Amino acid sequence: MQSETPSTWYKQPWPWFILAILGTSVVLGTTMLVIATRNPPSLVADNYYEVGKGINTSLERENLAKELGMRASLSLDEETGNVDLELVGKSRPQQLVLSLLSPTQPEKDRRVVLQPQADGHYRGHLEEPVSGRRFVELIGQEQGRDWRLFEEETLTRGSVVQLGE
Repeated sequence: MQSETPSTWYKQPWPWFILAILGTSVVLGTTMLVIATRNPPSLVADNYYEVGKGINTSLERENLAKELGMRASLSLDEETGNVDLELVGKSRPQQLVLSLLSPTQPEKDRRVVLQPQADGHYRGHLEEPVSGRRFVELIGQEQGRDWRLFEEETLTRGSVVQLGE
């Protein structure tokens, strides 16, 4: 009868395989922790009370726009950067503020102040072309109160955006 002498543990492949899995999980976990701490989420609000107040303010402004019968037709010329807006309703403010907001990338947000023209339209100028999915917000003022038209749109070349429908 022969007896086999067991070899030492470090000469076997299975302990090294298990240690490799454990080591890999530690390295990946640490990497993910470092990435998460260096890149915090920008879409999470810190103060929910202020966000709630902002929602109420937005609803009041949208209701005022409905009372005034406000509608707008917006066209963006990508080549020249000109913004042309035709406004329909009971309000004729001295200026309008147009915001083109990216849902996920705040650095791509654009704001344009639109001035009234002799033909009844409002015009402004964009420095950079804007395309893709955007929240289009138009804010005007009537008798010291702000009104707002707001739509989610996909902006494409030559498209006309209808607000307030």
